[in-house]
Amino acid sequence: MTAALTGKPGLPLHWKMAIGFGTGLILGLLAYKTGLGTLTVAGAGAPQCVAGAGELPWQCQSWVSLIADYVTGPIGQLFLNLIFMLVVPLLFSALVVGVSEMGDIRAFGRVGWRTLGYTVLMSSIAVVLGLLLVNWLQPGVGIDRATAQQLLDEGAQRASAIVASTHEQPRGLDMLLSIVPDNVIKAAADNTILAVMFFALMLGIGMVLTPGKATDTLREGIQGLFDVSMTLIGLVIRLAPIAVFCFMFELAAMFGWDLLIKLASYVGVVVLALALHLFVVYSIALRTIGGYSPLAFFKGTQEAMVLAFSTASSNATLPTSLRVAEEKLHLPRRISRFVLTVGATANQNGTALFEGVTVIFLAQFFGVDLSLTQQVLVMLVCILGGIGTAGVPSGSLPVVAMICGMVGVPPQGIGLILGVNHFLDMCRTTLNVTGDIAIAAMVSKGEPDAPVDSPVDAQPAGSSSNSA
Repeated sequence: MTAALTGKPGLPLHWKMAIGFGTGLILGLLAYKTGLGTLTVAGAGAPQCVAGAGELPWQCQSWVSLIADYVTGPIGQLFLNLIFMLVVPLLFSALVVGVSEMGDIRAFGRVGWRTLGYTVLMSSIAVVLGLLLVNWLQPGVGIDRATAQQLLDEGAQRASAIVASTHEQPRGLDMLLSIVPDNVIKAAADNTILAVMFFALMLGIGMVLTPGKATDTLREGIQGLFDVSMTLIGLVIRLAPIAVFCFMFELAAMFGWDLLIKLASYVGVVVLALALHLFVVYSIALRTIGGYSPLAFFKGTQEAMVLAFSTASSNATLPTSLRVAEEKLHLPRRISRFVLTVGATANQNGTALFEGVTVIFLAQFFGVDLSLTQQVLVMLVCILGGIGTAGVPSGSLPVVAMICGMVGVPPQGIGLILGVNHFLDMCRTTLNVTGDIAIAAMVSKGEPDAPVDSPVDAQPAGSSSNSA
């Protein structure tokens, strides 16, 4: 019998996702360890199996490749497509309603400037932390050259495509102009999230400046779009445990731990920097700026953290982040909707940190000695690059290639880290998403409708508490 029939609460979603994560990881590693990735449908004669020589292409694939291509891959992609299909209407409606509920422009300005200030502050700390660790530990110095060359060769084709795509990205003044859409429908169709967000902000501000019955009706209609989007996404999210299983099985079965071991020093520095920023820097910020208990905060956000880690997409996690902020942390709705929708694209602390570490790592590997001025330039570009980076898996790689080209590091070097990028993408997305919610909590403190009995509302920083 279901939980609804028995009256007993079912297993929480984050536990279901954790089970899917663990099961997929274990089975994937078993598949990799037992050699299923090297066995083909053609049997013992697999090494001589050549497509077009009497064998069908699918007969020349490994079992793991077949499962990835026809089972886990399609299921995972279907889940992401369902989420992305609803992200634009959700983001648009949440931002419009959030801004329009500010009440007056002064409230919007106060919330907006505080959000921007905290975002720049936390991104700056993240990049500085990453640069300090990568310069201190120097992971690019000790990599085996033969292994590195193999990794470069394996990622050469994809790296070249990523490098080529950087020339198509708008820069400088063109980048600023692209934020203002000449056709918002086209911007939505092209998934140009920043342009859609700009239009939503303008519409929300217009609704604040135009009080009246018609405006109230429009607000209710957009609120209805938000409610419907959340309902539909709630149905899709029920598939998350299955999708998480597929993601982890495919990742572990295809690569195992080999790539992580080969690039252990680089991966270790990135993960260490991300962990320090997430659990130390944000804990201090939550306590000192927001007066919140870090322990209660992380307990309340664990569902969003698991989904962010599994999907490696800030946009895919946005619906869960909104629900967690309102239902678990009880943050003011108008604050959480504004900060989280903007933060899904603009507050990419983990991405900025990763970009900085990766550029310096590749500089160390290729023997490029970057001056202090060049490293400061890298830091500034990483902070700016974290704003507007696509909230989708691997959305930061073109930015890394662009920064490398700016400071004289061969951009093709990103082929070295492509194999471990997805794992690191999962880690940095977790920081991005959790950071969005943390900034929403900090911005909420002191606002007129901020709850005083929030479960994350700890004693002010000066009072006694055992929370970490």
